[in-house]
Amino acid sequence: MSTALQIHASGIKLPVSLIPSTTKQISRASKRVGRIRCSATTPNKKYTIAVLPGDGIGTEVTPVAVEALRLAGSLEGIDFEFKEMLVGGAAYEATGVPFPEETLKASLESDAVYLGAVGITKKMPSSDHLPKHLRPEVGLMRIRRALGVYANLRPITVFPQLLEASSLKRSVTEEVDFMIIRELAGGLYYGKPRGFGINEKGEETGFCTEIYSSSEVDRVARIAFDMAMERRGKVCSVDKATILESSRLWRKRVTIMSEEYPEVDLSHMLVDTSGMELIRYPKQFDVLLTTNVFGDILSDVSAMITGGIGMLPSACIGGPGPQLFEPVHGSAPDIEGEDVANPLAAVLTAVMLLRYGLKEEAVAKRIENAIFDTLNEGFRTRDISTPGAKIVGCKKMGEEILKSLYVRVPSYQLN
Repeated sequence: MSTALQIHASGIKLPVSLIPSTTKQISRASKRVGRIRCSATTPNKKYTIAVLPGDGIGTEVTPVAVEALRLAGSLEGIDFEFKEMLVGGAAYEATGVPFPEETLKASLESDAVYLGAVGITKKMPSSDHLPKHLRPEVGLMRIRRALGVYANLRPITVFPQLLEASSLKRSVTEEVDFMIIRELAGGLYYGKPRGFGINEKGEETGFCTEIYSSSEVDRVARIAFDMAMERRGKVCSVDKATILESSRLWRKRVTIMSEEYPEVDLSHMLVDTSGMELIRYPKQFDVLLTTNVFGDILSDVSAMITGGIGMLPSACIGGPGPQLFEPVHGSAPDIEGEDVANPLAAVLTAVMLLRYGLKEEAVAKRIENAIFDTLNEGFRTRDISTPGAKIVGCKKMGEEILKSLYVRVPSYQLN
């Protein structure tokens, strides 16, 4: 349940919905900060968000993101309606399938879809006993297919406060800011034929097929080039064209697409080389475009540049209807229920929902500023701990972000 709280600021009475545990915290914070910035008192826009907390820590970090959306929206004149639905293992346990029809319907009728995490949990430490079509991760793959999204955006940005949280040297991570664009709907994860068999020696075999069509490469490449036009004008396409026919087609189509963007500098890099270069000199990248499986791997590698997987948000875009937004981390059963999960990837995913899904930049910047301010105040979850930091849990970090949204007005927010 949320609690209605009214705070008077500059003669304005502002109704705000907050999680109950935050109310007293805000009262204390307002004593040390004398100015509150408000943009609206009566919401004049409405959006419906399908919220799929999913499994494991997804159920812990998602409420933090939802409350940040709710509060930031109210401060910018936007009213969010959140419809919570089941997906993954939670859906299987309740309905017998990982992606119920009710979830599909609510998702298609929404303005955007927010998903927390799917996967194994402490209650279900393995899904090997289930048929493939009933496993939790199938829920994620099916909602991606249902929404028609095909490009996964994964920003790799290092907050200056977290330079010491990375396992890499400060000189390597400082000022790193690039975007991984991963093709999401084709390639090795979806190609056919796939399955199991027996070879001529009588041995069991497993096989998958990576296949791409020209149109699949073209559409995700166009997103990469468009994004580069808005950034620093560089696209690095990552493949394995020395060995794989699918990569040769990939490189050919990306090169052809580049002719439409003479302002963008295109380079090609082999996937094994890119893994090395991401660690050696990540600042060289602006937009990194790659295939489904390579993007899945390289983005997790890149997460360590930022301080860890708990800092990495993502957006799944390109479909004709609502777009899908999900933190990159999984269900993390090893820390589930311990209030130690890092909610920042989840809140940054809410920022991407606002920026790429709803085109509400003012609200997105407000939440980004709140995260920046919370880190400035010294708050860290244990996975991104730095010397002298205040180590807090998931809930406390969420409370501090809400306080920053509500009462702290740093100079960079006023510019």
